[in-house]
Amino acid sequence: MIPSPTQIWCAIEAVDMRMGIDGLSLRIQQALGTSPCDGAAYAFRNWRANRLKLVVWDGTGVWLCQRRLHQGSFVWPQAGDVVCTLSATQWNWLIAGVDWQRLSVSDVRNWTL
Repeated sequence: MIPSPTQIWCAIEAVDMRMGIDGLSLRIQQALGTSPCDGAAYAFRNWRANRLKLVVWDGTGVWLCQRRLHQGSFVWPQAGDVVCTLSATQWNWLIAGVDWQRLSVSDVRNWTL
């Protein structure tokens, strides 16, 4: 059974897709400052943004999942931070290749012309 993490973190910086569980876990510890065994899922993308890898600890072992789009690219967070967290809904749209950032509208009271 594939785990369903409650929190999904996206590493903003692209990584080499040849990295495996050990390399990505080390990246989580060093660059993100967290433990890869904390129950959260960690997503990484390649520089073309058409592939991603997900690292998830399920309590007894580590899952490494990979997804590739045949056309287009994943819409990845562009924040100035090292990592960005996504809700389950945003994650589902991201892995479908949809621009998940455009699915919610900010409060119209904050809009200015």
